Amino acid sequence: MNIFLVFLILGVIFLVFKKINFKKKNLKLDKFKNKLQSTQTNIDRIFLREEEKTFSNPNINIYIGVYDNEENINRKSNIHRARLSKFKKSKLNGQMIFQDDEQRIYKFNNGKKVYL
Repeated sequence: MNIFLVFLILGVIFLVFKKINFKKKNLKLDKFKNKLQSTQTNIDRIFLREEEKTFSNPNINIYIGVYDNEENINRKSNIHRARLSKFKKSKLNGQMIFQDDEQRIYKFNNGKKVYL
């Protein structure tokens, strides 16, 4: 009888433990689903695609405005620098800026090179 009682108690403890773990797994799964379906995640994905498109084409203009916050300015300037390094040219605020083999940055003004 004592052995039966011990197995019964261990079985109940096992079932309770398994039910608690099952709830934790469902909470994690629900959190993942909610994050995947949230509108903010979709907006972030759209911005990432736009950044990839901008990074891969140096002829796309990057506009840094007066009202951009510091985070956007840093992100846009990093994309600009990366495009200069990769393609040796990048369009910033409507002007094409180039980089020569000696890492000097210049633009053309009336057909003449103007080093910046």
